[in-house]
Amino acid sequence: MRLLETLHKAALTCSLLAIAMVFGASTGTAVAKPLNVVATTSMIADAARQIAGDRAEVKALMGPGVDPHSYRQTRSDIAAMARADLVLWHGLYLEAQLEEFFLDLGKRRNVVAVGEAVARDKLLSHADYDGRFDPHVWMDPQLWETVVHAVRDALIKTDPEGEATYRANTDKHIAEIEKLVSYMNSVSATVPEKSRVLLTAHDAFSYFGRGYDFDVLGIQGISTESEAGLRRVEELVSTIVDRKISAVFVESSVPERNVRALIEGAEARGQNVVIGGTLYSDAMGEPGTYEGTYIGMIDHNVTLITRALGGEAPEGGFQGKLAAGS
Repeated sequence: MRLLETLHKAALTCSLLAIAMVFGASTGTAVAKPLNVVATTSMIADAARQIAGDRAEVKALMGPGVDPHSYRQTRSDIAAMARADLVLWHGLYLEAQLEEFFLDLGKRRNVVAVGEAVARDKLLSHADYDGRFDPHVWMDPQLWETVVHAVRDALIKTDPEGEATYRANTDKHIAEIEKLVSYMNSVSATVPEKSRVLLTAHDAFSYFGRGYDFDVLGIQGISTESEAGLRRVEELVSTIVDRKISAVFVESSVPERNVRALIEGAEARGQNVVIGGTLYSDAMGEPGTYEGTYIGMIDHNVTLITRALGGEAPEGGFQGKLAAGS
C-alpha cells in the first residue's frame, strides 16, 4: 500500500512539473477567445456551457457512466488542463482521488472548486463520512443554483469582457431551473406517503430526499468506494419487507449487482420487488441528448421516481422531452 501511495504521489509531482514547465509558475491567465474550459463532471460542464455560450469551449473529463469518487487523472486529462484557461472541479471530496492533485494545481493555474460555494449550514453530514459533507448537492436544484453562480463568477474573473453575457445567460438558466423545481414539487407530492422510500445503489440522493420529503436509503455509503457489507444488505432486505417497498433503483454510474442481491433477498422472504429504473446519480446521460443536460438529468430522475413509486407524472417529463421509456 505504501509503495502504491508513493508511486501515486510521484506521478502527481511529475504531472504538476509538466504543467509548470509548459506554463511557468505564474498564475496569470492569458485569455484567448473562445475560452478553453475544463470541468471534472458533466454537471459542471453543462453549467459552464449554459453560461458561456459561444464564448467558451468546454470539456468534461468524466463522461456518462463515469464514477467521480474513484476517478484518477489520465495523461490526456493533464494535457487538457495544461491548456485550459479555467479548470472547474466540484470539491467537497467528490473527486476523492483527485483532491490532492487539484489543490496543488490551484497553486499554479486558474482552478476553482465550485461545489465549495454552497454554505456549510446547507450541507449534509454523514455518519460514514467523518469530517466531510455529502457532495451530491446537484440533486437539489435550488442548492445547485449556488454552484451555477460560482461557475458564472469564475468565468467573469477569467474573462471580464464577457461579464454581461455570463450574467444574462445565468439568469436565463436559473429561471429554467426554477421551473424545474416547481415541476418537482408538483409531481413528487403525488407519491403516496407510504411509498415515499427511495432505495438506490449508493447514498447519492439525500439532498433530493430532504428537499422533496422522501426517505432515502443507499446500499453503499456516500462514496462508491465504500463497501456494501452483508449486514447492510440484510438490513435493507428487512426494510423492504417491513415497509412493503415495491421498487428499487439502479444508477447509471454504479454496478447493479448489489441491487440485484436486494431483490433476490426480498423475494426469498415473500416480497416482490422490481427495478423502478435507472437513475442518473454522479453522471448525466449521453452528450447530445436531453438527459445529457443537467435539466434533463434531474427531470428524468424525478419523473421516473414519481411514476415508479405510484405518483403521477407525464411520461415525457416537465418539458415533454424525455426519451420514451427512459
